[in-house]
Amino acid sequence: MDNIEQLQVVVKEVQAARQQLANLRAQVLELETTVESVKNQPEDLALHQQMGGVMVEVYDRPALLKDLEDTLVSLKEHLERFTDREAELLSTYNQLKQMLSGTENI
Repeated sequence: MDNIEQLQVVVKEVQAARQQLANLRAQVLELETTVESVKNQPEDLALHQQMGGVMVEVYDRPALLKDLEDTLVSLKEHLERFTDREAELLSTYNQLKQMLSGTENI
C-alpha cells in the first residue's frame, strides 16, 4: 500500500473515530443528566425506568443510581480510550501528510 492509500485509510478511520466520539459524548451527557435527575427526584414521587418497551416503577433507587453511575464511569473510560485513539490516528495522518509533502518536492 502506498502512502496515498494509507492516508486515505487513515482519513476514513479519523472520520469514524470522530463520529464514535460524538456519539459517546452525547451518551455521557445524557447519562449525566439522568443521574442528576434521579438524584433530584423527590423521594415521595414515583421514579420509573424503561425496560424494553415497558415503563416500570423503580423501588430500589440506590441500586438504580449505582447502576447508572457505574455505566457512566464505564462510558467515560471508553470515551477516554477513543480520544487517545483519535490522537494516534491524527498523528499518523500528519506523518503521512508530511511524507507525501516531502516526496512531492523531489
